[in-house]
Amino acid sequence: MINQQANAVRNLYEQGARTFWIHNTGPIGCLAVTLHNIHNPSPSLVDGQGCDKFQNDMARQFNRQLEQKVNQLRKELPLSAITYVDVFAAKYELIGNATKHGFLDKANICCGYHEHDDHVWCGNKGIISNGTQIYAGSCADPSLYISWDGVHYTEAANRWIADQIVGGSFSDVPVPITDSCHRIRSE
Repeated sequence: MINQQANAVRNLYEQGARTFWIHNTGPIGCLAVTLHNIHNPSPSLVDGQGCDKFQNDMARQFNRQLEQKVNQLRKELPLSAITYVDVFAAKYELIGNATKHGFLDKANICCGYHEHDDHVWCGNKGIISNGTQIYAGSCADPSLYISWDGVHYTEAANRWIADQIVGGSFSDVPVPITDSCHRIRSE
């Protein structure tokens, strides 16, 4: 997968592209749906945020390999400006400090029903373990939630993440997007 991404960057470079922002993957072990499936875990199975350690370790390993490939591409494509964006770190910061950033607990899901071992996905009807049929609708105020449906982030969470990324806080090279993209004028 990483080699395919690198080949895509090379192809774009050959066609004249020079500025690239390459994002890594997020902390998949911290997805709210994953957190709902962790019951009384052994401390060795969760990380400092209470997320699935194995899943986050896989994501970190992928991200290390991707960053190595980005560094290789920087050497290989000398006229390029390649920015590596650490989406993992941005999302992990949000998840780890949800209330500080104006959100409810990281495990709360806005749309869907996820209680105990009952899961009814957003917009669906389902029968839960006590025999009750329910409709899994959305919460009253999505702007307070990080997770929309257990897998996807809410608009408010995505906005917070984007603001951090656009400002350059989680980028290597740490520059705002306005300074890393240059418009080419035709004369």
